[in-house]
Amino acid sequence: MTFKSILKQLKLFDYILIGFTLVLSFLPAIFTYTHLTTDANEAKTIAYVRINGEVVDQFELSKDTPHQEKTYYPNDGQYNIIEVDGEHIRVKEDNSPDQIAVMTSWISQPGELSVCLPHNLLIEIKSVGGENTDEEELILPL
Repeated sequence: MTFKSILKQLKLFDYILIGFTLVLSFLPAIFTYTHLTTDANEAKTIAYVRINGEVVDQFELSKDTPHQEKTYYPNDGQYNIIEVDGEHIRVKEDNSPDQIAVMTSWISQPGELSVCLPHNLLIEIKSVGGENTDEEELILPL
């Protein structure tokens, strides 16, 4: 069977059906692209600094956020230096024994954490605004 003989067997409705399925195959990509771009424009990224579970400070992470450093003293003899630079935040320096929060380095995406357990310090990044402010978005396979 040659390609020409296969094309002779196809009718007008077959071509319409093939074209329709091709268009439908691109709809998920178009939906995903438009959904991501609208959420990114509407939502703000906020970094919350918590000590002993209480929010002690918050920083909006955007291109317009100035570079700043702030020192926190969770307990006597303990310190953490937090550095904010535009869309990123990190624990620049602390006097904990393992330096895990310092080695975590820069974080910038919602859901990322930087934790210093000996000092009970937590930096958590959340997305505020947009469509799903309080709900976690769960994508299930069909």
